[in-house]
Amino acid sequence: MLSEISDKSRESLPDICLNLADVFVKQGRYDLGSFWYNRSLSISDSLNMPDEQRFPAYYGLAQVNMELRDFALCDYYYDLASHYYDKMHPFEKHIYLNNRGNSYYYRQDYETALGYFRRSLEVVNQYPDMTFERNLTMINLGEIFLMLDCTDSASYYLQECRGFFDSIHHATALYCIDTQLMELALKQGNVALARERLKHAVKYDNVEPNMIHVRNRYLQRYFEKVGDYERAYHYLEENHHIDDSIRNERVKMRAAELKLKYTQDSTLMKKEISIREKENQVLQLYQWLYMIVGGGFLLVAVVSVIVLYRKRLRDREQWRMQNAITSLRLENVRNRISPHFIFNVLNREMNLHKGEEESQNLIGLTKLIRRNLELTDCLAVSLADELEFVDTYVGLEKESLGKDFDYQLDLDCKIDLKVVKVPSMLLQIPVENAIKHGLRLKEGKRLLRIQIRLLLDNQVEIVVSDNGGGYRKVSVNHGTGTGMKVITQTIQLLNTYNSRPIQMKINNVLVGEEKEMGCEVRFVIPLNYSYQLKKN
Repeated sequence: MLSEISDKSRESLPDICLNLADVFVKQGRYDLGSFWYNRSLSISDSLNMPDEQRFPAYYGLAQVNMELRDFALCDYYYDLASHYYDKMHPFEKHIYLNNRGNSYYYRQDYETALGYFRRSLEVVNQYPDMTFERNLTMINLGEIFLMLDCTDSASYYLQECRGFFDSIHHATALYCIDTQLMELALKQGNVALARERLKHAVKYDNVEPNMIHVRNRYLQRYFEKVGDYERAYHYLEENHHIDDSIRNERVKMRAAELKLKYTQDSTLMKKEISIREKENQVLQLYQWLYMIVGGGFLLVAVVSVIVLYRKRLRDREQWRMQNAITSLRLENVRNRISPHFIFNVLNREMNLHKGEEESQNLIGLTKLIRRNLELTDCLAVSLADELEFVDTYVGLEKESLGKDFDYQLDLDCKIDLKVVKVPSMLLQIPVENAIKHGLRLKEGKRLLRIQIRLLLDNQVEIVVSDNGGGYRKVSVNHGTGTGMKVITQTIQLLNTYNSRPIQMKINNVLVGEEKEMGCEVRFVIPLNYSYQLKKN
Protein backbone atom coordinates (compact mmCIF):
# COMPACT_ATOMS: atom_id res chain seq x y z
CA MET A 1 0.00 0.00 0.00
CA LEU A 2 2.85 2.38 0.78
CA SER A 3 4.29 1.86 -2.70
CA GLU A 4 1.28 3.62 -4.19
CA ILE A 5 1.93 6.81 -2.20
CA SER A 6 4.28 9.56 -3.39
CA ASP A 7 7.70 9.95 -1.73
CA LYS A 8 6.72 13.26 -0.15
CA SER A 9 3.53 11.76 1.31
CA ARG A 10 5.48 8.78 2.68
CA GLU A 11 7.82 11.05 4.60
CA SER A 12 4.84 12.76 6.27
CA LEU A 13 3.26 9.50 7.50
CA PRO A 14 5.36 9.24 10.71
CA ASP A 15 4.40 12.82 11.62
CA ILE A 16 0.69 12.02 11.11
CA CYS A 17 1.06 9.03 13.44
CA LEU A 18 2.80 11.23 16.03
CA ASN A 19 -0.03 13.77 15.91
CA LEU A 20 -2.65 11.05 16.42
CA ALA A 21 -0.65 9.64 19.34
CA ASP A 22 -0.41 13.07 21.01
CA VAL A 23 -4.18 13.53 20.76
CA PHE A 24 -4.92 10.15 22.37
CA VAL A 25 -2.41 10.76 25.18
CA LYS A 26 -4.05 14.10 26.02
CA GLN A 27 -7.40 12.26 26.20
CA GLY A 28 -5.89 9.72 28.63
CA ARG A 29 -6.16 6.89 26.08
CA TYR A 30 -2.64 5.64 26.56
CA ASP A 31 -3.14 2.33 24.75
CA LEU A 32 -3.98 4.11 21.48
CA GLY A 33 -1.24 6.67 22.13
CA SER A 34 1.29 3.83 22.46
CA PHE A 35 -0.06 2.18 19.32
CA TRP A 36 0.41 5.26 17.14
CA TYR A 37 3.86 6.07 18.56
CA ASN A 38 4.96 2.52 17.71
CA ARG A 39 3.28 2.83 14.34
CA SER A 40 5.37 5.94 13.63
CA LEU A 41 8.57 4.01 14.45
CA SER A 42 7.46 1.09 12.26
CA ILE A 43 6.83 3.35 9.25
CA SER A 44 10.16 5.11 9.84
CA ASP A 45 11.88 1.69 9.73
CA SER A 46 10.17 0.73 6.48
CA LEU A 47 11.20 4.05 4.89
CA ASN A 48 14.79 3.79 6.21
CA MET A 49 14.48 7.21 7.79
CA PRO A 50 17.50 8.38 9.85
CA ASP A 51 17.47 7.80 13.62
CA GLU A 52 17.59 11.49 14.49
CA GLN A 53 14.06 11.92 13.05
CA ARG A 54 12.57 9.40 15.52
CA PHE A 55 13.20 11.01 18.89
CA PRO A 56 9.66 12.57 19.12
CA ALA A 57 8.29 9.00 19.14
CA TYR A 58 10.83 8.01 21.80
CA TYR A 59 9.89 10.70 24.27
CA GLY A 60 6.22 10.18 23.39
CA LEU A 61 6.50 6.52 24.43
CA ALA A 62 8.40 7.64 27.53
CA GLN A 63 5.47 9.96 28.36
CA VAL A 64 2.96 7.09 27.96
CA ASN A 65 4.96 4.79 30.26
CA MET A 66 5.31 7.62 32.78
CA GLU A 67 1.53 7.96 32.87
CA LEU A 68 1.28 4.19 33.39
CA ARG A 69 3.99 4.43 36.11
CA ASP A 70 6.29 2.01 34.28
CA PHE A 71 9.37 4.08 35.09
CA ALA A 72 11.95 1.54 33.89
CA LEU A 73 10.51 1.56 30.37
CA CYS A 74 9.97 5.31 30.68
CA ASP A 75 13.72 5.87 31.34
CA TYR A 76 14.61 3.50 28.49
CA TYR A 77 12.78 5.65 25.93
CA TYR A 78 14.00 8.92 27.44
CA ASP A 79 17.59 7.66 27.19
CA LEU A 80 17.03 6.88 23.49
CA ALA A 81 15.70 10.40 22.92
CA SER A 82 18.59 11.99 24.86
CA HIS A 83 21.10 10.82 22.22
CA TYR A 84 19.63 13.42 19.83
CA TYR A 85 19.26 16.29 22.32
CA ASP A 86 21.74 18.55 20.51
CA LYS A 87 19.79 18.11 17.23
CA MET A 88 16.41 19.01 18.76
CA HIS A 89 14.66 22.32 18.06
CA PRO A 90 14.20 24.59 21.12
CA PHE A 91 10.54 23.59 21.61
CA GLU A 92 11.51 19.89 21.36
CA LYS A 93 14.22 20.38 24.01
CA HIS A 94 11.55 21.98 26.25
CA ILE A 95 9.18 19.04 25.77
CA TYR A 96 11.95 16.52 26.51
CA LEU A 97 13.21 18.30 29.67
CA ASN A 98 9.73 19.16 30.97
CA ASN A 99 8.32 15.64 30.54
CA ARG A 100 11.40 13.94 31.94
CA GLY A 101 11.19 16.22 34.98
CA ASN A 102 7.56 15.14 35.40
CA SER A 103 8.64 11.48 35.38
CA TYR A 104 10.85 12.10 38.42
CA TYR A 105 8.08 14.13 40.06
CA TYR A 106 5.71 11.16 39.86
CA ARG A 107 8.29 8.86 41.44
CA GLN A 108 8.76 11.56 44.16
CA ASP A 109 12.43 12.21 43.27
CA TYR A 110 11.91 15.96 43.57
CA GLU A 111 15.59 16.99 43.50
CA THR A 112 16.21 15.30 40.13
CA ALA A 113 12.93 16.71 38.78
CA LEU A 114 14.02 20.21 39.89
CA GLY A 115 17.24 19.87 37.85
CA TYR A 116 15.33 19.07 34.64
CA PHE A 117 12.81 21.90 35.14
CA ARG A 118 15.61 24.39 35.71
CA ARG A 119 17.31 23.25 32.48
CA SER A 120 14.00 23.67 30.69
CA LEU A 121 13.69 27.24 32.01
CA GLU A 122 17.23 28.03 30.81
CA VAL A 123 16.33 26.85 27.30
CA VAL A 124 13.05 28.82 26.98
CA ASN A 125 14.59 31.99 28.49
CA GLN A 126 16.89 32.14 25.44
CA TYR A 127 13.89 32.53 23.12
CA PRO A 128 11.50 35.44 23.92
CA ASP A 129 8.75 33.99 21.69
CA MET A 130 8.47 30.83 23.87
CA THR A 131 6.19 32.57 26.37
CA PHE A 132 3.77 29.65 26.84
CA GLU A 133 6.60 27.16 27.43
CA ARG A 134 8.30 29.50 29.93
CA ASN A 135 5.12 29.92 32.01
CA LEU A 136 4.36 26.19 31.84
CA THR A 137 7.83 25.45 33.24
CA MET A 138 7.22 27.93 36.07
CA ILE A 139 4.07 25.98 37.07
CA ASN A 140 6.19 22.83 37.38
CA LEU A 141 8.87 24.68 39.36
CA GLY A 142 6.16 25.97 41.72
CA GLU A 143 4.91 22.42 42.24
CA ILE A 144 8.42 21.06 42.94
CA PHE A 145 9.27 23.82 45.41
CA LEU A 146 5.93 23.11 47.08
CA MET A 147 6.90 19.45 47.52
CA LEU A 148 10.32 20.52 48.87
CA ASP A 149 8.60 22.87 51.39
CA CYS A 150 10.25 25.93 49.78
CA THR A 151 7.04 27.96 50.03
CA ASP A 152 8.61 31.32 49.12
CA SER A 153 10.00 29.98 45.84
CA ALA A 154 6.75 28.14 45.13
CA SER A 155 4.72 31.31 45.72
CA TYR A 156 7.05 33.35 43.46
CA TYR A 157 6.75 31.03 40.43
CA LEU A 158 2.98 30.50 40.80
CA GLN A 159 2.31 34.24 41.01
CA GLU A 160 4.62 34.87 38.02
CA CYS A 161 2.70 32.57 35.68
CA ARG A 162 -0.88 33.03 36.93
CA GLY A 163 -1.51 36.25 35.00
CA PHE A 164 -0.40 34.75 31.68
CA PHE A 165 -2.70 31.72 31.87
CA ASP A 166 -5.57 33.96 33.01
CA SER A 167 -5.06 36.04 29.85
CA ILE A 168 -5.31 32.98 27.52
CA HIS A 169 -7.96 31.12 29.63
CA HIS A 170 -5.96 27.88 29.70
CA ALA A 171 -8.16 25.51 31.72
CA THR A 172 -5.63 22.80 32.64
CA ALA A 173 -2.97 25.29 33.71
CA LEU A 174 -5.37 27.36 35.82
CA TYR A 175 -6.76 24.17 37.39
CA CYS A 176 -3.20 23.16 38.33
CA ILE A 177 -2.31 26.63 39.70
CA ASP A 178 -5.49 26.83 41.82
CA THR A 179 -4.68 23.40 43.23
CA GLN A 180 -1.11 24.38 44.09
CA LEU A 181 -2.19 27.69 45.69
CA MET A 182 -4.60 25.78 47.93
CA GLU A 183 -1.78 23.39 48.94
CA LEU A 184 0.53 26.41 49.44
CA ALA A 185 -1.93 27.87 51.96
CA LEU A 186 -1.98 24.56 53.82
CA LYS A 187 1.85 24.41 53.83
CA GLN A 188 1.90 27.91 55.27
CA GLY A 189 -0.56 26.81 58.00
CA ASN A 190 -3.28 29.14 56.71
CA VAL A 191 -6.33 26.85 56.57
CA ALA A 192 -8.71 29.82 56.21
CA LEU A 193 -6.90 30.95 53.05
CA ALA A 194 -7.01 27.41 51.69
CA ARG A 195 -10.79 27.31 52.37
CA GLU A 196 -11.23 30.68 50.62
CA ARG A 197 -9.29 29.51 47.57
CA LEU A 198 -11.27 26.28 47.43
CA LYS A 199 -14.51 28.24 47.65
CA HIS A 200 -13.59 30.48 44.69
CA ALA A 201 -11.91 27.79 42.61
CA VAL A 202 -13.34 27.59 39.09
CA LYS A 203 -14.40 24.24 37.65
CA TYR A 204 -12.94 23.50 34.24
CA ASP A 205 -13.92 21.00 31.56
CA ASN A 206 -11.52 18.64 29.75
CA VAL A 207 -8.85 18.58 32.45
CA GLU A 208 -6.16 15.89 32.05
CA PRO A 209 -6.48 12.88 34.42
CA ASN A 210 -3.10 13.59 36.02
CA MET A 211 -4.19 17.08 37.09
CA ILE A 212 -7.40 15.63 38.61
CA HIS A 213 -5.30 13.04 40.48
CA VAL A 214 -3.00 15.76 41.92
CA ARG A 215 -5.94 17.96 42.88
CA ASN A 216 -7.76 15.06 44.57
CA ARG A 217 -4.66 14.34 46.63
CA TYR A 218 -4.44 17.95 47.79
CA LEU A 219 -8.21 18.07 48.53
CA GLN A 220 -7.89 14.87 50.55
CA ARG A 221 -5.16 16.50 52.67
CA TYR A 222 -7.23 19.67 53.03
CA PHE A 223 -10.31 17.84 54.37
CA GLU A 224 -8.11 15.80 56.69
CA LYS A 225 -6.77 19.11 58.08
CA VAL A 226 -10.27 20.53 58.67
CA GLY A 227 -11.57 17.22 60.11
CA ASP A 228 -14.00 16.37 57.29
CA TYR A 229 -12.88 12.74 56.93
CA GLU A 230 -15.90 11.72 54.90
CA ARG A 231 -14.96 14.04 52.03
CA ALA A 232 -11.28 13.17 52.47
CA TYR A 233 -12.21 9.52 51.97
CA HIS A 234 -14.28 10.50 48.91
CA TYR A 235 -11.25 12.02 47.15
CA LEU A 236 -9.12 9.03 48.19
CA GLU A 237 -11.65 6.78 46.44
CA GLU A 238 -11.63 9.03 43.38
CA ASN A 239 -7.88 8.57 43.06
CA HIS A 240 -8.26 4.80 43.44
CA HIS A 241 -10.66 4.83 40.48
CA ILE A 242 -8.16 6.83 38.42
CA ASP A 243 -5.37 4.38 39.33
CA ASP A 244 -7.61 1.44 38.36
CA SER A 245 -8.29 3.14 35.06
CA ILE A 246 -4.55 3.50 34.48
CA ARG A 247 -4.05 -0.18 35.23
CA ASN A 248 -6.77 -1.00 32.71
CA GLU A 249 -4.97 1.17 30.19
CA ARG A 250 -1.89 -0.98 30.75
CA VAL A 251 -3.86 -4.07 29.75
CA LYS A 252 -5.24 -2.32 26.70
CA MET A 253 -1.75 -1.19 25.72
CA ARG A 254 -0.41 -4.76 25.87
CA ALA A 255 -3.26 -5.90 23.65
CA ALA A 256 -2.54 -3.09 21.24
CA GLU A 257 1.13 -4.10 21.13
CA LEU A 258 0.15 -7.69 20.22
CA LYS A 259 -2.08 -6.36 17.47
CA LEU A 260 0.72 -4.13 16.23
CA LYS A 261 3.13 -7.10 16.06
CA TYR A 262 0.59 -9.10 14.06
CA THR A 263 0.10 -6.19 11.67
CA GLN A 264 3.86 -5.80 11.33
CA ASP A 265 4.24 -9.51 10.45
CA SER A 266 1.67 -9.12 7.64
CA THR A 267 3.48 -6.03 6.45
CA LEU A 268 6.81 -7.90 6.45
CA MET A 269 5.42 -10.60 4.13
CA LYS A 270 4.31 -7.99 1.62
CA LYS A 271 7.61 -6.23 2.07
CA GLU A 272 9.57 -9.42 1.22
CA ILE A 273 7.75 -9.69 -2.13
CA SER A 274 8.41 -6.03 -2.82
CA ILE A 275 12.09 -6.46 -1.92
CA ARG A 276 12.51 -9.27 -4.46
CA GLU A 277 11.09 -7.05 -7.19
CA LYS A 278 13.37 -4.21 -6.13
CA GLU A 279 16.41 -6.52 -6.20
CA ASN A 280 15.82 -7.24 -9.90
CA GLN A 281 15.58 -3.54 -10.56
CA VAL A 282 18.81 -2.97 -8.60
CA LEU A 283 20.64 -5.59 -10.72
CA GLN A 284 19.66 -3.74 -13.87
CA LEU A 285 20.75 -0.49 -12.26
CA TYR A 286 24.14 -2.01 -11.40
CA GLN A 287 24.66 -3.03 -15.04
CA TRP A 288 24.08 0.54 -16.13
CA LEU A 289 26.27 1.77 -13.30
CA TYR A 290 29.18 -0.48 -14.38
CA MET A 291 28.88 0.85 -17.92
CA ILE A 292 28.86 4.44 -16.68
CA VAL A 293 31.85 3.84 -14.37
CA GLY A 294 33.77 2.09 -17.17
CA GLY A 295 33.03 5.00 -19.49
CA GLY A 296 34.15 7.39 -16.77
CA PHE A 297 37.48 5.58 -16.36
CA LEU A 298 38.00 5.62 -20.12
CA LEU A 299 37.27 9.35 -20.21
CA VAL A 300 39.70 9.97 -17.34
CA ALA A 301 42.40 7.97 -19.18
CA VAL A 302 41.89 9.99 -22.38
CA VAL A 303 41.97 13.28 -20.46
CA SER A 304 45.13 12.17 -18.62
CA VAL A 305 46.87 11.36 -21.93
CA ILE A 306 45.90 14.77 -23.31
CA VAL A 307 47.12 16.54 -20.14
CA LEU A 308 50.45 14.68 -20.20
CA TYR A 309 50.88 15.44 -23.90
CA ARG A 310 50.21 19.16 -23.34
CA LYS A 311 52.61 19.15 -20.37
CA ARG A 312 55.35 17.70 -22.56
CA LEU A 313 54.66 20.39 -25.14
CA ARG A 314 54.94 23.08 -22.43
CA ASP A 315 58.17 21.57 -21.11
CA ARG A 316 59.58 21.44 -24.62
CA GLU A 317 58.63 25.08 -25.24
CA GLN A 318 60.19 26.11 -21.92
CA TRP A 319 63.40 24.24 -22.78
CA ARG A 320 63.45 25.94 -26.21
CA MET A 321 63.02 29.42 -24.65
CA GLN A 322 65.79 28.77 -22.12
CA ASN A 323 68.12 27.66 -24.88
CA ALA A 324 67.21 30.76 -26.89
CA ILE A 325 67.93 33.03 -23.92
CA THR A 326 71.26 31.31 -23.26
CA SER A 327 72.23 31.65 -26.94
CA LEU A 328 71.27 35.34 -26.96
CA ARG A 329 73.31 35.95 -23.80
CA LEU A 330 76.38 34.29 -25.23
CA GLU A 331 75.93 36.28 -28.43
CA ASN A 332 75.49 39.42 -26.36
CA VAL A 333 78.71 38.68 -24.48
CA ARG A 334 80.57 38.34 -27.74
CA ASN A 335 79.06 41.51 -29.23
CA ARG A 336 79.07 43.69 -26.12
CA ILE A 337 82.65 43.24 -25.04
CA SER A 338 84.14 43.23 -28.50
CA PRO A 339 87.74 42.30 -29.25
CA HIS A 340 88.36 45.88 -30.46
CA PHE A 341 87.34 47.24 -27.04
CA ILE A 342 89.42 44.66 -25.20
CA PHE A 343 92.56 45.30 -27.29
CA ASN A 344 92.24 49.09 -27.01
CA VAL A 345 92.11 48.89 -23.21
CA LEU A 346 94.98 46.38 -23.08
CA ASN A 347 97.19 48.52 -25.38
CA ARG A 348 96.47 51.63 -23.37
CA GLU A 349 97.26 49.90 -20.12
CA MET A 350 100.46 48.35 -21.44
CA ASN A 351 101.69 51.79 -22.64
CA LEU A 352 100.82 53.46 -19.36
CA HIS A 353 101.81 50.57 -17.11
CA LYS A 354 104.35 51.98 -14.70
CA GLY A 355 103.51 50.37 -11.38
CA GLU A 356 100.98 48.63 -9.22
CA GLU A 357 98.64 51.64 -8.82
CA GLU A 358 98.41 52.32 -12.59
CA SER A 359 97.35 48.74 -13.38
CA GLN A 360 93.84 49.10 -11.84
CA ASN A 361 92.15 49.36 -15.26
CA LEU A 362 93.80 46.14 -16.41
CA ILE A 363 92.66 44.43 -13.22
CA GLY A 364 89.14 45.86 -13.65
CA LEU A 365 88.96 44.61 -17.25
CA THR A 366 90.00 41.15 -16.21
CA LYS A 367 87.43 41.18 -13.40
CA LEU A 368 84.76 42.43 -15.84
CA ILE A 369 85.40 39.65 -18.36
CA ARG A 370 85.46 36.94 -15.68
CA ARG A 371 82.30 38.23 -13.94
CA ASN A 372 80.50 38.62 -17.26
CA LEU A 373 81.13 34.98 -18.11
CA GLU A 374 80.07 33.85 -14.60
CA LEU A 375 76.71 35.64 -14.83
CA THR A 376 75.92 34.41 -18.34
CA ASP A 377 74.16 31.23 -17.13
CA CYS A 378 72.39 32.83 -14.11
CA LEU A 379 68.73 33.80 -14.34
CA ALA A 380 68.96 36.03 -11.27
CA VAL A 381 71.66 37.78 -9.21
CA SER A 382 71.61 40.03 -6.18
CA LEU A 383 71.24 43.76 -6.76
CA ALA A 384 74.64 44.19 -5.04
CA ASP A 385 76.36 41.91 -7.60
CA GLU A 386 74.66 43.64 -10.51
CA LEU A 387 75.72 47.10 -9.28
CA GLU A 388 79.28 45.89 -8.68
CA PHE A 389 79.51 44.71 -12.29
CA VAL A 390 78.10 48.04 -13.54
CA ASP A 391 80.54 50.03 -11.37
CA THR A 392 83.47 48.06 -12.79
CA TYR A 393 82.29 48.62 -16.36
CA VAL A 394 81.67 52.34 -15.85
CA GLY A 395 85.07 52.66 -14.15
CA LEU A 396 86.76 51.28 -17.29
CA GLU A 397 84.78 53.57 -19.59
CA LYS A 398 85.28 56.77 -17.55
CA GLU A 399 88.69 57.55 -19.02
CA SER A 400 87.49 57.27 -22.63
CA LEU A 401 84.41 59.43 -21.92
CA GLY A 402 86.45 62.29 -20.48
CA LYS A 403 86.07 64.63 -17.53
CA ASP A 404 82.62 65.78 -18.64
CA PHE A 405 81.22 62.34 -17.86
CA ASP A 406 79.12 62.26 -14.64
CA TYR A 407 77.96 58.91 -13.20
CA GLN A 408 75.31 59.17 -10.45
CA LEU A 409 74.01 56.31 -8.28
CA ASP A 410 70.97 57.16 -6.12
CA LEU A 411 70.14 54.34 -3.66
CA ASP A 412 67.27 54.07 -1.17
CA CYS A 413 68.82 53.30 2.24
CA LYS A 414 65.87 51.02 3.10
CA ILE A 415 66.85 48.48 0.44
CA ASP A 416 69.10 45.53 1.34
CA LEU A 417 71.10 45.13 -1.89
CA LYS A 418 72.27 41.62 -0.98
CA VAL A 419 68.72 40.36 -0.44
CA VAL A 420 66.89 41.90 -3.43
CA LYS A 421 67.19 39.74 -6.56
CA VAL A 422 67.02 40.97 -10.16
CA PRO A 423 67.33 39.22 -13.52
CA SER A 424 70.96 38.86 -14.61
CA MET A 425 72.24 41.76 -16.79
CA LEU A 426 69.14 43.86 -15.98
CA LEU A 427 71.36 46.96 -15.39
CA GLN A 428 74.41 45.99 -17.44
CA ILE A 429 72.65 46.10 -20.79
CA PRO A 430 70.82 49.48 -20.37
CA VAL A 431 74.05 51.08 -18.99
CA GLU A 432 76.18 49.78 -21.87
CA ASN A 433 73.54 50.84 -24.41
CA ALA A 434 73.46 54.35 -22.86
CA ILE A 435 77.24 54.72 -23.16
CA LYS A 436 77.58 53.05 -26.56
CA HIS A 437 74.62 54.63 -28.38
CA GLY A 438 74.12 57.88 -26.50
CA LEU A 439 77.01 59.28 -24.50
CA ARG A 440 80.13 58.25 -26.45
CA LEU A 441 79.53 60.64 -29.36
CA LYS A 442 77.83 63.39 -27.35
CA GLU A 443 79.41 66.83 -27.05
CA GLY A 444 79.52 68.56 -23.66
CA LYS A 445 78.39 67.19 -20.33
CA ARG A 446 77.56 63.49 -20.32
CA LEU A 447 75.23 62.23 -17.58
CA LEU A 448 74.47 58.61 -16.61
CA ARG A 449 72.16 58.09 -13.63
CA ILE A 450 70.87 54.98 -11.84
CA GLN A 451 68.05 55.46 -9.31
CA ILE A 452 66.84 52.66 -7.05
CA ARG A 453 64.02 53.19 -4.56
CA LEU A 454 61.51 51.17 -2.52
CA LEU A 455 57.82 51.60 -3.43
CA LEU A 456 54.95 51.42 -0.94
CA ASP A 457 53.45 48.20 -2.35
CA ASN A 458 56.54 46.01 -1.71
CA GLN A 459 58.14 46.68 -5.06
CA VAL A 460 61.51 48.09 -6.11
CA GLU A 461 61.79 50.67 -8.87
CA ILE A 462 65.04 50.85 -10.90
CA VAL A 463 65.57 53.67 -13.42
CA VAL A 464 68.57 53.97 -15.80
CA SER A 465 68.65 57.34 -17.60
CA ASP A 466 71.11 59.36 -19.70
CA ASN A 467 71.22 62.64 -21.62
CA GLY A 468 72.56 61.10 -24.83
CA GLY A 469 69.82 62.36 -27.15
CA GLY A 470 67.14 59.76 -26.50
CA TYR A 471 66.26 56.40 -27.92
CA ARG A 472 66.90 56.02 -31.67
CA LYS A 473 66.13 53.00 -33.78
CA VAL A 474 69.22 53.69 -35.88
CA SER A 475 72.44 54.55 -34.06
CA VAL A 476 75.89 55.39 -35.39
CA ASN A 477 77.27 52.70 -33.12
CA HIS A 478 74.65 50.20 -34.18
CA GLY A 479 74.74 46.66 -32.82
CA THR A 480 72.77 43.45 -33.17
CA GLY A 481 70.15 44.40 -30.55
CA THR A 482 70.63 41.11 -28.72
CA GLY A 483 71.09 42.85 -25.34
CA MET A 484 67.52 44.13 -25.05
CA LYS A 485 66.22 40.87 -26.55
CA VAL A 486 67.88 39.00 -23.69
CA ILE A 487 66.26 41.31 -21.12
CA THR A 488 62.82 41.22 -22.79
CA GLN A 489 62.66 37.44 -23.27
CA THR A 490 64.02 36.71 -19.80
CA ILE A 491 61.34 38.90 -18.23
CA GLN A 492 58.62 37.37 -20.42
CA LEU A 493 59.66 33.86 -19.41
CA LEU A 494 59.84 34.64 -15.69
CA ASN A 495 56.54 36.55 -15.71
CA THR A 496 54.70 33.41 -16.80
CA TYR A 497 55.63 31.85 -13.41
CA ASN A 498 54.62 34.83 -11.23
CA SER A 499 51.28 36.40 -10.33
CA ARG A 500 52.84 39.91 -10.08
CA PRO A 501 54.99 40.60 -13.17
CA ILE A 502 58.15 42.66 -13.67
CA GLN A 503 57.23 45.82 -15.56
CA MET A 504 59.62 47.41 -18.09
CA LYS A 505 59.24 50.73 -19.95
CA ILE A 506 61.60 52.60 -22.32
CA ASN A 507 60.87 56.31 -22.83
CA ASN A 508 62.59 59.44 -24.12
CA VAL A 509 62.72 62.03 -21.32
CA LEU A 510 64.33 65.38 -20.43
CA VAL A 511 67.29 64.74 -18.13
CA GLY A 512 69.46 66.91 -15.89
CA GLU A 513 69.37 70.59 -15.04
CA GLU A 514 69.76 71.57 -18.72
CA LYS A 515 66.70 69.39 -19.57
CA GLU A 516 68.50 67.61 -22.40
CA MET A 517 66.79 64.84 -24.31
CA GLY A 518 67.75 61.39 -23.10
CA CYS A 519 66.60 57.80 -22.77
CA GLU A 520 65.09 56.29 -19.64
CA VAL A 521 64.71 52.54 -18.97
CA ARG A 522 62.42 51.85 -16.00
CA PHE A 523 61.89 48.53 -14.19
CA VAL A 524 59.39 47.76 -11.36
CA ILE A 525 60.21 44.46 -9.58
CA PRO A 526 58.09 42.84 -6.80
CA LEU A 527 60.14 41.94 -3.70
CA ASN A 528 58.65 38.44 -3.54
CA TYR A 529 59.34 37.73 -7.21
CA SER A 530 60.26 34.07 -7.90
CA TYR A 531 63.07 33.10 -10.25
CA GLN A 532 62.18 29.39 -10.16
CA LEU A 533 60.81 28.11 -13.44
CA LYS A 534 57.71 26.57 -11.83
CA LYS A 535 54.21 27.79 -11.02
CA ASN A 536 53.75 29.37 -7.58
